[in-house]
Amino acid sequence: MRATSRIVTLLGISACLLAVTPNALAGDAPSWMHSLVGVQLPTYDEKTDAVLLYSDTNVTVVSADKVRMHVREAYKILRPNGRDHGTIAVPFDSNMKILNLHGWCIPAQGKDYEVKEKDAVDASAVADFELFSDEKKRILRIPAPDPGNIVGYEFELERRPYFLQDEWSFQEMDPVRETHFSLQLPVGWAYKSSWIGHSEVKPEERSGNSLQWSLTDVQGIRWEPDMPPWRGVASKMVVSFFPSGGTSQKNELLSWEGMGVWYQNLTSGRLESSDAIKKEVNTLASGKQGQLAKMQEIADFLQHQVRYVEITLGIGGFQPHAAADVYSHRYGDCKDKATLMQTMLREMGVDSYYVLINVYRGSVTKDSPPHNGFNHAITAIRLPDGMNDPSLVAVLQHPKLGKLLFFDPTDRVTPFGQIRGDLQSNFGLLIAPQGGELVELPQQPSSMNGILRTAKLTVDPTGTLRGNVKETRMGDSARSERYRIRDVEKDSDRIKPIESLLGGSLTNFHITKASILNLTQTSQPFGFDYSFESERYAKSAGNLLLVRPRVLGVKSLGILETKEPRKFPIQFESTRRDTDDFEITIPAGYEVDDLPPAVDSEYSFASYHSKTEVKGQTIHYQRTFEVKEMSVPVAQADDLKKFYRIIASDERNNAVLKPAGSK
Repeated sequence: MRATSRIVTLLGISACLLAVTPNALAGDAPSWMHSLVGVQLPTYDEKTDAVLLYSDTNVTVVSADKVRMHVREAYKILRPNGRDHGTIAVPFDSNMKILNLHGWCIPAQGKDYEVKEKDAVDASAVADFELFSDEKKRILRIPAPDPGNIVGYEFELERRPYFLQDEWSFQEMDPVRETHFSLQLPVGWAYKSSWIGHSEVKPEERSGNSLQWSLTDVQGIRWEPDMPPWRGVASKMVVSFFPSGGTSQKNELLSWEGMGVWYQNLTSGRLESSDAIKKEVNTLASGKQGQLAKMQEIADFLQHQVRYVEITLGIGGFQPHAAADVYSHRYGDCKDKATLMQTMLREMGVDSYYVLINVYRGSVTKDSPPHNGFNHAITAIRLPDGMNDPSLVAVLQHPKLGKLLFFDPTDRVTPFGQIRGDLQSNFGLLIAPQGGELVELPQQPSSMNGILRTAKLTVDPTGTLRGNVKETRMGDSARSERYRIRDVEKDSDRIKPIESLLGGSLTNFHITKASILNLTQTSQPFGFDYSFESERYAKSAGNLLLVRPRVLGVKSLGILETKEPRKFPIQFESTRRDTDDFEITIPAGYEVDDLPPAVDSEYSFASYHSKTEVKGQTIHYQRTFEVKEMSVPVAQADDLKKFYRIIASDERNNAVLKPAGSK
């Protein structure tokens, strides 16, 4: 589903495009760029690759059917990675054309360079999952984007808008020295601006119904491990505009309810069934007892029999194809698959609704102003009265519509009844009969996601550890592994996740046997069953042997062991509960002299419990690691650091073995 974004894209260009050499000419850069030479830079850290010295976006609304945009931007390159700013890609399609495009470089020494639109190359914007798209990108490479130099560009677009709204994305990864956004409206038109992540700034009002917003010294978004998606923390302004009288078919985005009506209009007639769809539903339902079994069959059909392929033509970035066409072709994108699923469910008497969502959690929140901030579409199914099966966990009790089950038919490996982590505790726009409504999707219990790992192992007198391990994975832990190896053909490649796990925990190992459980049976837990041996696992210390009871798996993290204070919350992919249960048989002639202490660490966001016991010649190690909340605020970062340190200490602890009978 097409989403709003920064109109100009900075590209990592492929080898074929790098072969294109622009006809760079010595020529003066414009005065607006030369005025930036020698300006004082905003505060930045040593890892900053570039600074956006100047950005000016002018949006001119000609009419409800025509909007022009003029953009000027210039960067000071500070580090080699900042060279990416020397390549820009401006999108265009049947509804948006490029009127002009220029680029310049002002070297620290030497003459200016200029590149023009004729030096650019056009490339398709088709992604891997798209079959065809009318969207293209005009790519311009500015010469010498080297550290110390200034690169800038200027372009103008004219587009036919699908709705009367725009975004000013004034914050990015690089710090910004000066940025402006101007809006020119026809006489009599009005506007409404809303701010996300930034206090409101009043515009300078000029004659002729013109406004300009200005900001200086906007901090860059410094990357932090396990931070929320940067799109979800970047500040921006959303501005809606509408003709005199406030009525237009394109200003429904002034409210979530209105946006829902707008989307309903786009889907009008698309949910109509066909004889072929009716026949397919009857075939899928044949022999199935109860509504749930029939719904599961339809979900499986959408997941595995309808390929995820996108065809984007104009409004097709927002509007789904007709259900009959999606069924006939057996492919479609997210909104197409959601459309066909609604139609098939309706054939068996079950209502369902579109849900628009942004997979980058935090991009849309309960406090967000109404705007087109979505990039994905899923389905909310109205469960029949009395359907309370325990497999249906992604459920929300709606005050008017009853019990709603959320499901993503594009997700091939998440079982019906569940949703993956990036959709949980995320806000989506429910396209209900009465219009749009922003709802928070449920957070699934930690017991629905995680790894249960059991092992029966032995240590011989030389210190070699060998034995068998069984892993059962559920939720996102199963989903990620299924995706990783689903299309892998070689058995040697399929066991790479096992090799990665063993390599992260053991200095040496040899896998003697390995198998995969329930790779394609997504309704069943995924699993690994493998045997291995590791030489010199137990370490000699005189006549003693040191054995680490925590054989496999690392739960501690050092992401907070930095000098810089944390700025963003720590975000987990999802809640989870991991359990390890290891039995280690010690060598004959040895006995346990000392065991690691039990650990019980409990916080509101997570918990960790471990204990090591001995019975006869067997050491029994058990631990449980649980993530209870999907986000830890900065105020609790120190507690999380302590939590990880406690885990790290436990993971390093050894049991001490001594010769039997010795003192």
